[in-house]
Amino acid sequence: MVRSVLRLDEGHLQLILDQPKSNIISRAMIGDLTAALAAVPRTSSIRLVTIEGAGDHFSYGASIEEHQPAHIAEVLPALHALVRELLAVPAPTAAIVRGRCLGGGFEVALACDLIFASSTAVMGIPEITLGVFPPAAAALLPQKIGSSRAAGAILTGQAHPVAYWVEAGLVELTAPAQELQAAVDHWFQIHLAALSAASLQCAAIATRVGLRKHVDVVLPELERYYLQTLMDTKDAVEGITAFLEKRAPVWRHA
Repeated sequence: MVRSVLRLDEGHLQLILDQPKSNIISRAMIGDLTAALAAVPRTSSIRLVTIEGAGDHFSYGASIEEHQPAHIAEVLPALHALVRELLAVPAPTAAIVRGRCLGGGFEVALACDLIFASSTAVMGIPEITLGVFPPAAAALLPQKIGSSRAAGAILTGQAHPVAYWVEAGLVELTAPAQELQAAVDHWFQIHLAALSAASLQCAAIATRVGLRKHVDVVLPELERYYLQTLMDTKDAVEGITAFLEKRAPVWRHA
């Protein structure tokens, strides 16, 4: 599910989401990625941890099957534990995004310090079209790009091309898809490779202090609201069911 490549000579740990065809953020994928991040040593020469998707896309998002009422109470807390683990990684973190980066995949990218994206990448959080909302994005995105832009993304579910997210200040670097890895490697060599890993660890933790405090307070409240209020509505269940049955949802507005 998650492959790792450690380039010790450069201090770059690559974590690769590898679940054909579209790297769905399933409960198993969440567990694998959380374990890989927790294993990053607190004392090491690692100066960058990146997460990317195998193939043409970062991730199409969370497993819709696992968002049914029978499973969501287990899956949602696990995803939020992954977000907290990302915010605790003892090194700078970055998502390398090619193709589509949607829903739960976008939430993983948002929990990283930086996003590097291909010039044809598309990112967004379409959960509202299924009758639900993305708790982790609701906690993270306003802190990253401001409340108005975040509200537009969450309330409409519209996915945007990478230029939109660059203008919003979310994306650090863009390059053509076939050149993205080389561009990331060049960025790393220019900006991080010569620096102290110990100092970078401290700097990375320091830059997240405010965000971690915010997430620690807000995300549990959003998780409870999702599980206890949203999932008690008929439309949340209808949206998930309609998607799985490949039909248009019939909203009851209740």
